[in-house]
Amino acid sequence: MQIKTLSAKQRKIMEFISSDDMALICDGSVRSGKTTVMSMAFVLWAMQNYDRTNFAICGKTVQAAERNILKPLMEIDGLGVALSMHYKVSTRILTVRCGDRTNWFYLFGGKDESSYMLIQGITLAGVLFDEVALMPRSFVEQALSRAISFEHPKYFFNCNPESPQHWFYKEWIENERENTQHIHFLLEDNPILTPQMIERTKAMYSGVFYDRYIRGLWVVAEGLIYPMFGDSCIVDELPEKGEYYVSCDYGTLNPFSAGLWRWDGKTATRIREYYYSGRENQKNKTDEEYADEIEKLIGKADVKSIIVDPSAASFIEVLRRRGYMVRKANNDVTNGIMTTARFLQDGILKVHRGCKDCIREFGLYRWDEKSVDDRPIKENDHAMDETRYFAYTVLKNKAYRREYTPLWNR
Repeated sequence: MQIKTLSAKQRKIMEFISSDDMALICDGSVRSGKTTVMSMAFVLWAMQNYDRTNFAICGKTVQAAERNILKPLMEIDGLGVALSMHYKVSTRILTVRCGDRTNWFYLFGGKDESSYMLIQGITLAGVLFDEVALMPRSFVEQALSRAISFEHPKYFFNCNPESPQHWFYKEWIENERENTQHIHFLLEDNPILTPQMIERTKAMYSGVFYDRYIRGLWVVAEGLIYPMFGDSCIVDELPEKGEYYVSCDYGTLNPFSAGLWRWDGKTATRIREYYYSGRENQKNKTDEEYADEIEKLIGKADVKSIIVDPSAASFIEVLRRRGYMVRKANNDVTNGIMTTARFLQDGILKVHRGCKDCIREFGLYRWDEKSVDDRPIKENDHAMDETRYFAYTVLKNKAYRREYTPLWNR
């Protein structure tokens, strides 16, 4: 990858490495050019100031750090210095040489509260956090503490915005710490993006996701989760051809919801559904009884697969014994909601008027505004969950094969 020109904000990243400030925060929209330039600046700073020293590159997972940081970094041409880089997968160490200097960059993943233990015991001169807002506070603070023995450590943070109640926003951005630079990026700050690419990226998001990933704002997820769902999403005609799929959210006392979908190559339509609440009917159904209801829902349709709530292990086994191809749903809530919202906005996901429970839930499904992280209120969410299962497990691989990008791969 050839680095030809830098935007004004990208140049500020490069200027940070010769400043006296300790920390750099780059937040803002996706694809705004902050991650690659920050990675480049981090390595150059390390090689200019240290020899035979340890550093850390932290991602949501090690695989995310390899994909988002290492791969682009090792492909960059035009840094202005002769760097030799070698990454050993087994040890997760990137060795960088420049002249007679050698430094080591350890890769760590901060995916949950136990991750802080992985970074204990190592002494670091600096740390790069890629998508710091996706990491637990305990991991970040442990990584920062690994560099306190150095007189002039540096910390590089990048992220896309989350809730304004997020601990990182509260303590590092809103608090305006001393010796800390904050650069806010937008799509227009990436010189490699054409106007067409910018408009195409903007079209991928709506609602709170547009505010965060395009406008780069730390805003609360509030109100309806799918405000774009309306009359244009409800159809009276059924598709005449296409592949059949079933999506299913399992429930005993809570409602059991299933939808039969047909994908015709352009549009996915929910053509009929089954919805049953054991609590409201004061009678629970067995796995076998629910499997009978799925068979009635399918009728004569030649279903390619049934996408099921991954926690419903016994029900999945019952369906498989009956000869159905069953796929465990990808239950990534945030990315699943974002993908479903885009399908609705683009007119790819439709619901037949007869699917009354699904239509009802679309009008009631709301964000939990009291939650620090983005969570839907756990009410009126059963048809919404299995609709999301279908959209994120099946449909995204058919409709947006080239364009879809998960949150932590940006």
